[in-house]
Amino acid sequence: MTDPRPVLVVTSLHDPTADVVISELHGRGVPVVRLDSGDFPASLSVEAEITEHGLRGRLLTPSRTADLAGIRSLYYRRPSAFAFPHLDEQDARFAVTQARYGLGGILASLPGCLYVNHPHRIGDAEFKPAGLATAAGAGFLLPPTLVTSSPDAARAFIEAHGSVIYKPLSNPVYRVDGVSSAVKVAEVSADDIDDDVAGTAHLFQQRIPKVTDVRVTVIGSDVFCVRIDSDLLDWRTDYSRLTYTPVEAPPGIRPALHRYMNRFRLVFGAFDFAVGEDGRWWFLECNPSGQWHWLEDETGLPMCAALADLLERTS
Repeated sequence: MTDPRPVLVVTSLHDPTADVVISELHGRGVPVVRLDSGDFPASLSVEAEITEHGLRGRLLTPSRTADLAGIRSLYYRRPSAFAFPHLDEQDARFAVTQARYGLGGILASLPGCLYVNHPHRIGDAEFKPAGLATAAGAGFLLPPTLVTSSPDAARAFIEAHGSVIYKPLSNPVYRVDGVSSAVKVAEVSADDIDDDVAGTAHLFQQRIPKVTDVRVTVIGSDVFCVRIDSDLLDWRTDYSRLTYTPVEAPPGIRPALHRYMNRFRLVFGAFDFAVGEDGRWWFLECNPSGQWHWLEDETGLPMCAALADLLERTS
C-alpha cells in the first residue's frame, strides 16, 4: 500500500540540490511539500493546535497543504530568513522573533517525523569549538587548535606550532565592491597578529602537511568518501582545479563518523579531512548542511538515491 504521508522539504526558492532530491522522490511516487520558511506569512500560513493528544493542524502553501501530524520526514536545507520589510525596525524585530519561535517551533516539533537534519541539531553542530571537541572525543585526529581573542596567545601559539592557518569560526557573506565575498582560510605568521585580534574570537590551527583532501558524506548508515586533489590550501576556493576519486575510509574512520553523528543526533553530515604525508586522516570540520550533489555528478556515487531512501523511510 502506498504511504500517503508527504516529505516536507524546507529550503530556499533556488536550491538545485533540493530540486534533484524532490525529482527523485517524485519518480518514486512519494508526495512532497516544498516550502521556504522565509515566505511566512506572505505566501505560507500555519494553523497549529496544541492538544492533549499532541500537535495537530496544517501548513498551507499556494499549491500544497500538509497535515502536521502526517509528515513522514523533513529535509531541512538552508531556508531563507524571516523578513518583514514593510514594518519599522522595532516591529519587524518583534515579528521575526514571533515567527522564529512560532512557525520555527512548530517545524521543530512534528510528531513521528524523521529530520534530515533537525534544525536545532544543525545549530548545535555549527559551533566549531563544539564540533572539534566532539571530533576529538569520537576518536578523530585533530590538528592543534586555538580559539582566542588574545593577541599574545595567538602569537605564542604560532611560535609554538610553526605553520599555522587562520579560519573564521563562521562565515557570513561580505559585500566587496558589490560582489559577495567570504573570509578565506589563510596561513598566518606571528608578525600578522596585531591588537585587532582582541576585537573578537578567532580560530588558529596548525597546518597539516597534506597530500590531498577527502570529503566524506554520511547519509544515514551510508558513507561516501571522495578524494579531492588540488594544489590549494582550501579546495573550495577554485573548483575548476579539482579532481575527484572515490576512496574507502581507513580503519577506525567509519566508527568515529557514527560516534560523531550520534553525539549531535545528526543523520546527514559532510565531513572534511586533510590526508597527511603519512596517510593519516586529520579531521577539519563537519557541515551538517553541506553540499554533496556535485560530487555525485563527478563520481557517480548514488548519494541522491541514498538520501531519498532515508527521506522515504524505506528502512
